[in-house]
Amino acid sequence: MDLKLLKEEVYQANLDLVRHNLVIFTWGNVSAIDRSTGLVVIKPSGVAYDEMKAEDMVVVDLDGNVVEGTLKPSSDTPTHIELYKHFSQIGGVVHTHSTYATAWAQAGRDIPILGTTHADYFADDIPCTRDMSQEEIEGQYEKDTGTVIVETFNGINPNHIPGVIVKNHGPFSWGKDAHEAVHNSVVLEQVAKMAFVSLSVNPKSTMNPLLTKKHFDRKHGANAYYGQS
Repeated sequence: MDLKLLKEEVYQANLDLVRHNLVIFTWGNVSAIDRSTGLVVIKPSGVAYDEMKAEDMVVVDLDGNVVEGTLKPSSDTPTHIELYKHFSQIGGVVHTHSTYATAWAQAGRDIPILGTTHADYFADDIPCTRDMSQEEIEGQYEKDTGTVIVETFNGINPNHIPGVIVKNHGPFSWGKDAHEAVHNSVVLEQVAKMAFVSLSVNPKSTMNPLLTKKHFDRKHGANAYYGQS
């Protein structure tokens, strides 16, 4: 993909976080990767959304070296890179501090699958990562945030659960491109809110596994039939 087009895509996706009320101030970032070159385009660090321009997006390689751009890339860039390295089918990554998803992260609890809205996008609970070690926190913190996410998905298909909450930190989501990653981020926040309300009404809320499978498969399964062909 043309880097200019990818910068525009990532720029618009970052603005979408604001439009969907997922970020305030500079609390979030979106990136996308060109798999043919291994180059990642990401939001610059600490730049206000209403001041950003498409040309401000920073291009880095998969070693984190800045290839193009005059601004520093997001401080979360090493986390995004770890996800691109290990989740080979994803093309976009989003990180926010959206309220409900972050509340579950601060509580250190998986977001349980309790309804069909959740099952339409995520095949199971949205996992919360483990506590990070002292070495991870004091060492390559952002890179190891990615490492811990990848570890959490050992045995889990990241295409079937396109999001995670990092304990005490917040949510990351991903998709085939930046737009889909933002879409999944919006859904993740909404199902986090729904789960909170559901458990407030009934702490014993559960989901029928057959209904979970039905809703996930009708959108993502081999014989998916949701939407137009």
